[in-house]
Amino acid sequence: QVQLVESGGGLVQAGGSLRLSCAASGRTFSSYALGWFRQAPGKEREFVAGIRESGGSTYYTDSVKGRFTISRDNAKNTVYLQMNSLKPEDTAVYYCAARSSSFFVTRTTQDYAYWGQGTQVTVSS
Repeated sequence: QVQLVESGGGLVQAGGSLRLSCAASGRTFSSYALGWFRQAPGKEREFVAGIRESGGSTYYTDSVKGRFTISRDNAKNTVYLQMNSLKPEDTAVYYCAARSSSFFVTRTTQDYAYWGQGTQVTVSS
């Protein structure tokens, strides 16, 4: 059984930092793309960041460029999202996701076969 388990969310003041982790079990994802998405209340789930299988290529939505960094440790089957200079508009439930058969990063939720349960990030002003 494949499981993705996120951790590291919480409440932080604007300008602060958080580091999210997502540990995978039940399958090795070292050959596939991984991503982080988020969903704010009343909004659709949106792409935040993605990383190719080797970690050599990363992709970000414009609103987080320069503030967030995605990375992965294939030996630990884990993906991370370092979030700095957080803003109230970053408040959302953050989900990690894994593709099942491709190393290409996409921004479409339907392309990701596996999802974590989500972790809440709240940024106060």
